[in-house]
Amino acid sequence: MINQTKLGLACVALLLPMSGHAAPHYTPSEMLEWQVKRFAEPTQYQLERSPAGLRLQAECRNGEASALYIEQPIDLRETPILSWSWAVSGVYSGLDETSKTGDDYPVRVYVVKDGGLFPWRTLAVNYVWSSSQPAGSHWPNAFTGNAQMLAVRSGAPDQPGELIREQRNVREDFKQLHGEDLQQIDGVALMTDCDNAGQPITGWYGAIEWLPATSAPSSH
Repeated sequence: MINQTKLGLACVALLLPMSGHAAPHYTPSEMLEWQVKRFAEPTQYQLERSPAGLRLQAECRNGEASALYIEQPIDLRETPILSWSWAVSGVYSGLDETSKTGDDYPVRVYVVKDGGLFPWRTLAVNYVWSSSQPAGSHWPNAFTGNAQMLAVRSGAPDQPGELIREQRNVREDFKQLHGEDLQQIDGVALMTDCDNAGQPITGWYGAIEWLPATSAPSSH
């Protein structure tokens, strides 16, 4: 069954008061304490210790869907590079991710520019591990064109459960996908969901951090 509140996921209205201080690094322990946005029964998020260190496990078994999010301003002039690691146990079969009935991803990390008093101006970029769309492709979210989905990875993993480090230039991605040169974004979120797919999946997330452009090559 389609949960219409997934419109809120695509450009999630982050509800915490603005702190005025950027937090460029989030550990798995800190991410577990983020606010929860439910769209069905909650995804089971818990800490897991692996040989590589502590990571956040997201287990989806029977139609769960919930996001973890934090609202915090990030200055893209200073730290435009988003760096994170993730892993999946597998991918979903038979999903059209461009449709409302296929809006499920084993892992996703997304960033939001809050529209403030004008919520229709809220913009989001969703970095996803796609089950069916080719890596490097992008498409509008099925619920709102204000959120763009970008397939950073696609298909079954070579090593299930093994964290892979990713980097994206968020400022450049907003330019490319939304035509906006943003100086700041207002929130970060992650989510593993299976409410549409109805298939069990497990995802993992490592630390998330913001880096200056000079510290990493462009992701394009």
